[in-house]
Amino acid sequence: MKRSILLIALAALIAVPSFAAPAPSKAVANQSLDSRAADIAVVRDVVANEQVATVLAAHGLSQEQVNQKIAQLSNQDLHQLAQNLNQVQAAGLTQQQWIWIGVGALAALILIVALG
Repeated sequence: MKRSILLIALAALIAVPSFAAPAPSKAVANQSLDSRAADIAVVRDVVANEQVATVLAAHGLSQEQVNQKIAQLSNQDLHQLAQNLNQVQAAGLTQQQWIWIGVGALAALILIVALG
């Protein structure tokens, strides 16, 4: 009985997916100027954030230098950066990752109670 519970619990833990997120494609060959302007606006909004600007300044980068570097990015790289910034969480793990951690903790608790 305990052995079957243990095997079921291990199978449940193995079934937990990894925390890797899908990576956006780099195929953005025909990006319009409006789309590029929108991507630049997204990136500049994040860079203009007070906390981000403070960290960049601590690394020796002024706001003007950062804006110049953003303008030099290719359409592909700029679009990918803008898409990734939309996915970034401000602090730590995503909600889905916390749910899986909770499921794993609950499974471990059930195992402890069942085997104890």
